[in-house]
Amino acid sequence: MEAFDRTIPYNQLPPLPPATDLYQDEDIVNKLMQASRRLAELKGLTSTLPNQSIFVNTIALREAKASSAIENIFTTDDELYRSLSYQEDNYLDGPAKEILHYREALWKGYQDIVAHKSMTLETVIDVYREVKRTNDGIRPYQAEVVIKKRGWGSLVADTVYTPPRGKGVVEKKMAELLEFLNDDVKFPIDSLLKMVMAHYQFEAIHPFRDGNGRTGRILCILYLIQKQLLDLPILYLSAYILQYKDEYYHRLNSITGTLLWKPWIMYMLEAVSQTTEYTTDKILRIKALMEKTRTIMLENKLPVARMDVPKLFEQPYIRPKNLLSDKIKSINTAKKYLTELESLGMLSKEKVGKEFIWFNTELMSILSD
Repeated sequence: MEAFDRTIPYNQLPPLPPATDLYQDEDIVNKLMQASRRLAELKGLTSTLPNQSIFVNTIALREAKASSAIENIFTTDDELYRSLSYQEDNYLDGPAKEILHYREALWKGYQDIVAHKSMTLETVIDVYREVKRTNDGIRPYQAEVVIKKRGWGSLVADTVYTPPRGKGVVEKKMAELLEFLNDDVKFPIDSLLKMVMAHYQFEAIHPFRDGNGRTGRILCILYLIQKQLLDLPILYLSAYILQYKDEYYHRLNSITGTLLWKPWIMYMLEAVSQTTEYTTDKILRIKALMEKTRTIMLENKLPVARMDVPKLFEQPYIRPKNLLSDKIKSINTAKKYLTELESLGMLSKEKVGKEFIWFNTELMSILSD
């Protein structure tokens, strides 16, 4: 095989799928069965939840934080949740803002997938634009984008990879990728395997100037929803990738030029399997904490129905205005209820700026594990 030159645009990137003997490989089949079973269990669990959006918000925020950390965008849990408690006041800055953009991109993509029932180029671009907060689209063919060991630009380290480039090249390869994902008659391959293969292909095409990693990880979750393997964007896939980040990039690079697919497929299926189990554990623990909170409130004769317990679990920091509803119409009433929960040891209070906010310590503990 001719040596692969990473400094030359990879215009010869083969379309999907790779060799069909991969689908019969015993190791891959066994790993696929395990991951599929755990995904089905997670989907079944979410169907029993009384308020699914609460879990989407909390789990999506953890996914956003981990995915951003893969790109070396770091913030502490405390900084993140403090900032997010003020998001409507334009208090966000720095890493917390990047993480919120990721979560909003996840929601935007979810709405697109639910509406269109397929992965479209418009959805891909919408997700990217939310991640980067830009009006940019597919990178222009004259843009000389290269991927370096550290950072970007011709003066920074060695070139690791040069993505496809040329007039219409990226657009053609994206059209082929989307056909592979959407056409199950022409490509009758297990949807989970398609997701794993497509994630490499998307990163290899590298259709945008920046933000491809975060965009690509969101698309993985959206595709599982499109194929009804999940109902909601709650898979915490980036946690595994962050933990085994070096292997993630090593397996990606091993496909390029050498077409060594099996280690990548095994890695990604293990990522799905472990993060599905991890996400299931998070949801069960949050669900149990909600029930414990409800029980304590009933025992102490607090107005459970009026307070809307799930609102206490949207994020660890709770502002009185977050509780306002048709049943709680004033800030003072909300403060009264939060103070009662504080007196029971269920919340703690601290002053941030000119106002007090309440902190759900046990929820933070679950989310931070």
